Amino acid sequence: MEYRQMGRSGLKVSEICLGTMTFGNGADEAESKRLVDLAIDRGVNFIDTANSYAGNLSEEYLGKALKNHRRGTVVATKFYNPKGPGPNDSGMSRVHIMQAIEDSLQRLDMDYVDIYYIHHVDKQTPLEEMLRAMDDLVHQGKVRYIACSNYQAWRLMEALWISDHNGLARFECFQPQYSLVVRDIEQELIPVCQLKGLGVVVWSPLAGGFLSGKYKPGERTHTGSRSEEGWGYPARYFAANADETLSELLKIADELGHSPAQVALRWILEQPAITSAIVGARTLTHLEDNIQAADFRLEGEHLQRLNDISHLPDRYPEAMEKDRDEQRAEAVQMPGNQ
Repeated sequence: MEYRQMGRSGLKVSEICLGTMTFGNGADEAESKRLVDLAIDRGVNFIDTANSYAGNLSEEYLGKALKNHRRGTVVATKFYNPKGPGPNDSGMSRVHIMQAIEDSLQRLDMDYVDIYYIHHVDKQTPLEEMLRAMDDLVHQGKVRYIACSNYQAWRLMEALWISDHNGLARFECFQPQYSLVVRDIEQELIPVCQLKGLGVVVWSPLAGGFLSGKYKPGERTHTGSRSEEGWGYPARYFAANADETLSELLKIADELGHSPAQVALRWILEQPAITSAIVGARTLTHLEDNIQAADFRLEGEHLQRLNDISHLPDRYPEAMEKDRDEQRAEAVQMPGNQ
């Protein structure tokens, strides 16, 4: 297992992160503990949850499973989604943040979390209010690092500026959706994270199971899967060339002797700026297969084929400006440079 630095911070996390959305939603308490034990045994030191996964069960099951593993494990959770009927039971207001962290710590049975994410965009609360509240949590020792998920590039940049300008704790990690069939973040968000030194921890690297090998090109539902059950399956975000990408993935997996899931995950981990990929599983078999993505490299022709088949068309202004550096380098030389 490779351990990668989280952005510009000193924190190191495993390149495979155990996701716990299935805890309480397909995996009961006993199976959840077995999944945690297997992940830790295979070198995973990074586990991701949220206060809204399976109601309260994901955090509760994770806390119980980590009773003897807390010190060596990096635990991330999130807040934003409604946790009650009141007008202040969701979002990123100071009131909700202070209540949400206390509730999460109680469910997890922990004194602190390592990474605390704002889960979604709250347009009604000023970014400065949220950042000052999260800075307080860092100073109180309840949170080690703060982070965000699903932010637009401009909003992420604005939040970083506010933190820098006011001397507040700043986001050290960004959690976006990213996979072979959802590559939108490469245009704006990945460059922001590279410029500002943020770690990138991606969710749905297997596109809700679409890239796991159980689907054939053209299929969008599979019996007994999330797609049939109607949760955690992001088909609406898939690129227009998703079926062509899946077809090529299946060919390459066969050529390499690895499962499609392993190859799809390894492709993610070979991309620039990626710190870790979150993998969720309902069974030990699925998790064992996914973790083996850490055991090999994807290089040369196979990596290039997947890059090429899944590449998205450039949009404006990149489509217009992408060749400007080359044009400048090839400009007519000035007399003094002859």
